[in-house]
Amino acid sequence: MLQSSTLKFLKDLQKNNNKPWFDAHRKLYEEAKNDFASFIQIVIDKYGKKDESIAHLKAKECMFRINRDVRFSKDKSPYKNNMGAYINGSGKKAITGGYYFHCQPGLSFVGGGLWMPMPPELSKVRQEIDYNFDEFKKIIASKKFKSIYGGLSTDAEYVLTRVPKGYEADNPAADYLKMKSFVATVSLKDSDITSKDLTKKVLIAFETLKPILNFVNRSIQS
Repeated sequence: MLQSSTLKFLKDLQKNNNKPWFDAHRKLYEEAKNDFASFIQIVIDKYGKKDESIAHLKAKECMFRINRDVRFSKDKSPYKNNMGAYINGSGKKAITGGYYFHCQPGLSFVGGGLWMPMPPELSKVRQEIDYNFDEFKKIIASKKFKSIYGGLSTDAEYVLTRVPKGYEADNPAADYLKMKSFVATVSLKDSDITSKDLTKKVLIAFETLKPILNFVNRSIQS
């Protein structure tokens, strides 16, 4: 679980997203950051027993900076109003898929997958889906996957309007060949974030995601 003070800090930051306020409340930020890091390390240590590829990771290696890159953004707010961690045994910049936990008041979620891969990696995943669609379909249609995630995200930014070049429009896997990302997430309430059951919820979400991660990562690494 995370402390309610961590959520409160993020709520207050959202209302006071400026450097003077942040500097005046830096101690609270450090406490929230340490709380988040402690939780992520617990998750890594526990889940690392099931997925040894992440067992060596340290929480701070997985966490994202609170500072926003505002160079190309119309929104010049200097800080993110969330804390996130990407857990991948090959690091945050890995080309493979991984696990993700996002803490943001009212908008927290857990899940992961393969987000916006580069063309060479995306091509490999699509080919693997085409060649082994029965296996892929069995993973995402499993009772456990559907009960936790519902399905893969079909947000407009993640899906092409047409089947990519090289595949027929009537391909049985057409809906998935159009995908540009292969991610699944489940929302968490603020009450979930501060609940003693949070660790259990995250571990179940990660365990449920693992078969699809195995599939896409096998595609990329083969």
